[in-house]
Amino acid sequence: MKRVSCIICPNSCTIEIDEKTLVASGNKCPRGLEYAKQEITNPQRSVTSTVKTSFKHFPVLPCRTSKPVSKSKIMDVMKAINEVTVNTYLKVGDVIVSNIANTGADLIATANISEK
Repeated sequence: MKRVSCIICPNSCTIEIDEKTLVASGNKCPRGLEYAKQEITNPQRSVTSTVKTSFKHFPVLPCRTSKPVSKSKIMDVMKAINEVTVNTYLKVGDVIVSNIANTGADLIATANISEK
């Protein structure tokens, strides 16, 4: 049995789940059960970081993935992020890199970058 702390809703259930059968207990809602199963079979996380820019007044731009990616792909995503340099003005939500590291997630800006 493995213990998982659910982060889906404010209940923050502690769920015990069998790693082989995926039978769980302790969840107060069905979303917690799905979260625990995913956490055991394919844990995913959102990635937040910064990318370099070519603007002296805005040397780095905060960014994040548009959806969670598999934990096993996080280092690939970070490697791809480190190779990016933004050369255009962007606003929050604009796509910096589509399908980053073949994860199905886009890398998006989380701040506006514009002329002074």
